Amino acid sequence: MFYKVNIVLEKDEYGYYAYCPELPGCQSQGDSLEEASTNIKEAVELYIETLSESEKQTLLHKEILTMTLEVQVA
Repeated sequence: MFYKVNIVLEKDEYGYYAYCPELPGCQSQGDSLEEASTNIKEAVELYIETLSESEKQTLLHKEILTMTLEVQVA
């Protein structure tokens, strides 16, 4: 079964940090963007394997929206 989830990747001084907003606590990291992407994919797969069908229905059907805001600060 295939599931689509949202992943947020953030670059910091140590590499990349990744997490899945739909799955609380599902996070990973990597030295490169590619490594972080691979690691979070594995983390998501393992996380979903532990969920019951009702948990999958609840967690994997959340509406997650992202946007970019431009603000002016005096």
